[in-house]
Amino acid sequence: MFSHRNHTKAYISLGSNLGDRAGNLLLAARGMMEAALCINRLSSVYETEPVGDIDQPAFLNMVVEVGDSLPTPQQVMARLLRIEWLLGRTREVKDGPRTIDLDLLLYGEVESQTEFLMLPHPRLHERRFVLEPLVEIAPHLVHPTLKCSAAELLEKLEDRSAVKRWCP
Repeated sequence: MFSHRNHTKAYISLGSNLGDRAGNLLLAARGMMEAALCINRLSSVYETEPVGDIDQPAFLNMVVEVGDSLPTPQQVMARLLRIEWLLGRTREVKDGPRTIDLDLLLYGEVESQTEFLMLPHPRLHERRFVLEPLVEIAPHLVHPTLKCSAAELLEKLEDRSAVKRWCP
């Protein structure tokens, strides 16, 4: 049987602010491996203040690089949504508290503007809680549409929210 897999790298943001936040990140990473997504690199875990007007607990966030024979971007997204569901993610309040949030940030140079999948992630370049861990593992990664490296995006960032390495 032929495979449609490729050797592209993709980057996924993980976040949790309900329950055992660190345990949720670990279970999500394990879920990715069980879903045949090969994790190449993981950032440190960062504690971050929530973005927006909803009163909620602080998040733990990190970014992972996956690659080595990835399925299509749509299949990656479907697997991430399944992992969220398995870990009890509900979507009752937009941008509200959650056990786990998995965002496909970048998938090589792929651009997608569908209801199911937006690539690159439309707010990636506006979020310190995404850029700090991304720069840790891939500072020279170039955003396919903005044509700036992750480090340059972080340097230009206006978001001043608190993002610090988590030390349990």
